[in-house]
Amino acid sequence: MKSPRTHRTRPGPLHHRTVVVTGAARGLGAALARELAHRDARLALLGLEQDALEQVAAALPAPALALPVDVTDPAALHTAARTVRERLGPPSVVIANAGIAQAGPLQSADPHAWRRVIEVNLTGSALTAQTFLPDLLHTRGYHLQIASLAALGAVPMLSAYCASKAGVEAFTHALRAETAHRGVAVGIAYLNWLDTGMLDEVDTYAALREPRALLPPCARRIRPLAPVAARLADAVEARRTAVYIPAWTRLAQAGRGLLPPLVTRLARARFHRRPPGEPIAQTGPLGAGGRAAHRPNRPPPH
Repeated sequence: MKSPRTHRTRPGPLHHRTVVVTGAARGLGAALARELAHRDARLALLGLEQDALEQVAAALPAPALALPVDVTDPAALHTAARTVRERLGPPSVVIANAGIAQAGPLQSADPHAWRRVIEVNLTGSALTAQTFLPDLLHTRGYHLQIASLAALGAVPMLSAYCASKAGVEAFTHALRAETAHRGVAVGIAYLNWLDTGMLDEVDTYAALREPRALLPPCARRIRPLAPVAARLADAVEARRTAVYIPAWTRLAQAGRGLLPPLVTRLARARFHRRPPGEPIAQTGPLGAGGRAAHRPNRPPPH
């Protein structure tokens, strides 16, 4: 699918609208920033890595705010929201994209690292929505939560990530029900494997290879970011309740009750064949964004 920017001749729904994107320093967040900038949005880019954020902002066709923020820090989020209002005006769209992952058996997981995945992916998403909700109420705006196929069918070795994405799905449904009567639209995006830094070493770690091998071939494909960002921007413009990328993930939604026993059966057979002396090791935080989220020198509270 081509992006609408290739043929749009008049201002679209995002023209001069303020859009906040979290996790914008790289990966899907950066791809979304590029796509939305070409649709004339005024962008506020939030993330942990200031240098990377500024590089993304500098490459956009129009000036954008680059604000280093840890989404698990309520004070820093409120400071960032105040800066966005003062510099760009109240946001009409907020995209909660910030997320991290690590893989490995629960038995050997570092409890602090496991909890950090939940903090960033679930608590950080909720704090983002809470912080910018006054703006979305004022503008009768749109909140898009980036989720995953993992919200519909959990797989082994990714317990924290799957739990966090199932949590953001439930949180998104609750937020939609709370705010619909006040004119705020709330959507959720179910995405499968994307070509981000998280998956740069997908073939290196058994903790990633093994769960991926349980999936059918169509579900193992790693998708490029640009067309996914274009689809998500379309969803933002249409204020969609749900977007499924690729489209077949909608089938997983319909059959989600069948997935846990199926995954268990496949995993039992596959792991039974592994040599007993080859335990699956932890990956640690995946990608540069994940490593940044675990650093002790994260941006201090504002």
